[in-house]
Amino acid sequence: MSSKADYFARYEAIAAVSGQMLLAAQDSHWNVLIDLQEEYRLLVDALKSFETAVRLTTAERARKYELIRQILADDAAIRDLANPCMARLSALFYGATQPSRVLQEMYGAR
Repeated sequence: MSSKADYFARYEAIAAVSGQMLLAAQDSHWNVLIDLQEEYRLLVDALKSFETAVRLTTAERARKYELIRQILADDAAIRDLANPCMARLSALFYGATQPSRVLQEMYGAR
């Protein structure tokens, strides 16, 4: 595979995983999302070495920016879906006077 083809394959893989992450968030499958985040991180780390080695034409830069726009849109949508859950957890922890109350509210523990 040529370096440009490999470069774009990496961006496309990141975009695909970010799309899977968004679907997991939409379905409230937070454990799946967490697993996908690790795959996403590994793909991004692998891409970093290519960033300075590949020279892109104007058309290729446009393709790259479109993939980045999609990845960022997915990320924003995931954050919008996750924020209410995080706010509820935060309210439980910071609004509670005792840790046992937090556990009781979260899990019905006694």
